[in-house]
Amino acid sequence: MDPKNRIEYLVNLLNRYNEEYYIYDSPTVSDFEYDALMRELEDLEKNYPEYVLPNSPTRKVGDYVESKLEKVYYSTPMISLANAFSHDELREFDKRVKSFGVIPTYVCELKIDGIASSSHFTNGKFTLGATRGNGAVGENITNNMLTIKSLPKELKMKLDVEVRGEVYMKKTVFESLNEERIKNGEDPFKNPRNAAGGSLRQLDSSITRDRELDLFVYTLVNPEKYGIKKQSEALEFFTALGFEVNPNWRLCKDIEEVINYVEDWKDKRKELNYETDGVVIKVNDFAMQELIGSTVKSPRYAIAYKFPALEVETKLLDIKFTIGRTGVVTPNAVLTPVMIAGSLVQRATLNNEDFVITRDIRIGDTVVVRKAGEIIPEVVRVNLDKRSSDSVPFKMIDTCPICGSRLVRNEAEADHYCLNENCEGRIKANLIYFASRPAMNIEGLGERLVSDLYDLNYIRKITDFYRLKFYQKDLELIEGLGQKSVQTLLDNIELSKNNSLPLVITSLGIRFVGGKVSKTLAKYYNSLSKLMDAKVEDLVAIKDIGIQIAKSVVEFFDKNRDLINELIEIGVNPIEENASVSQKFLGKTFVLTGKLENLTREDATRIIEENGGTTSSSVSKKTDYVLLGTDPGSKYTKAVELGIKIISEEEFMNLVNS
Repeated sequence: MDPKNRIEYLVNLLNRYNEEYYIYDSPTVSDFEYDALMRELEDLEKNYPEYVLPNSPTRKVGDYVESKLEKVYYSTPMISLANAFSHDELREFDKRVKSFGVIPTYVCELKIDGIASSSHFTNGKFTLGATRGNGAVGENITNNMLTIKSLPKELKMKLDVEVRGEVYMKKTVFESLNEERIKNGEDPFKNPRNAAGGSLRQLDSSITRDRELDLFVYTLVNPEKYGIKKQSEALEFFTALGFEVNPNWRLCKDIEEVINYVEDWKDKRKELNYETDGVVIKVNDFAMQELIGSTVKSPRYAIAYKFPALEVETKLLDIKFTIGRTGVVTPNAVLTPVMIAGSLVQRATLNNEDFVITRDIRIGDTVVVRKAGEIIPEVVRVNLDKRSSDSVPFKMIDTCPICGSRLVRNEAEADHYCLNENCEGRIKANLIYFASRPAMNIEGLGERLVSDLYDLNYIRKITDFYRLKFYQKDLELIEGLGQKSVQTLLDNIELSKNNSLPLVITSLGIRFVGGKVSKTLAKYYNSLSKLMDAKVEDLVAIKDIGIQIAKSVVEFFDKNRDLINELIEIGVNPIEENASVSQKFLGKTFVLTGKLENLTREDATRIIEENGGTTSSSVSKKTDYVLLGTDPGSKYTKAVELGIKIISEEEFMNLVNS
């Protein structure tokens, strides 16, 4: 795959993973795999800066969800940390810090695997709690944070102060919660972070209270207001105010002491009653932090060291194949059950054919399994010393495990696909996805129940969910259901008709179209009917919509027009009244140069994008307009050379208002 296409592929993939992690608290990929993909993208963008996309995850923090929760805007952004994975990378970080002419000491704090939050106090009283969101805009979760016992509701000093920290769930609480959920026939949470995130975003704070969340604080906003000059002083200040600070922090005189601290906690962390996946290292002195500064995405004065994932040995009993909604067929390891990071693991992903062959993984092998990121188990390597002499090399299947159709592998991809759109495996996977949390989020319609309803012939397509109400009495007879649970399920299905247009688009399972792309599409096509009539040439003119996505969208609606019309007739027909974007500049690219008289660059960029156009930092033959201000630079000269249309601020506003 050439660099440009690989960058586009990685950006789309990582943005989807970000949505799953930050918005839905339901990651489908390990931290280890995510970090490897992110590093690959960073390297590609460094070597091919001309292909960097404006929506690249390397240029933003987290993500923001359009939800029923009120937005909170941060005057001091909540930026994320860069990662280190080795001692050498920590030493490199130390060198970069010292290049600013300082001799630092460092504060080390365990990196708690929870949900970043902000707590605001007025005259010593708690007044506002919020999630990090995208770092600039979060969600108001005040009522839910009031249920956290370790968050003081009134400080020991009457101060106006903003404090940031991590909301987390203790391992013991997590285990009890999952036992209760399994007993009630609900899907268990994947990990404590997932449970904490879902609990914090509840609209009913009584549910959050029952989840027994906790809080460690670690950041004091504007510390100079309180005479605090160092991070170590801030941690002591928090304790004096009545907050809980993680007790295992340490002040280190140099980077070698930091490395000793990291090594000390690598294995000892298993004994803790909360999950930690690394260590946060910060320059202690705030004046030095100010001098060293930050990039757009992360501070230069701090870094997060990620612990290696926990690994154990077990036997690989078999390799089974599963099929996803897009037809991807994935090999999965069936293992002798083994405990990893507090949970029993019996299956692990093998990703694709290349993954298995490169590592020479075979049935009967003793394999090393990692609970990467404490989330998804994966096979890391084989213990060749324990391999049987009669073991057989892996061979990828060439037909679908469900329908028997011949599998296809595209040259530029590692995955094998079943192209049979009538394959029961694909149909079932699509139905499960439609009801899932990142999509229509129909509570109670978990994977197991959707599968049962399919096998019992109640559902065959997504519109059948909305006809289940005609079988209420029959559903009540299904094992595990009853009158009350069926009524709640049917109410939740009916409620999903009120979902926003971006959620409905996401739920359709269009290839390459996740939550972020769905939001973009909904801005330009404010109903399913309008999106259904979109042409490829119209879609590619939209910022962040490439030819691959455009073709996928058009192909989907061409094939599923009757199904979408049926969905609309049933009542799943959201209209985004205020979301439509003007198409005045659709397909047009602007370059800004010089200082504008009445508009800031940010204002001009916003106006261009609100009217369907895009901006670029460099002039090329593809540029449509150069917006000229005073004291223009070389962009003006190049625009003249290329014969690009040059317009003044006044002409620009005339175009906007025409």
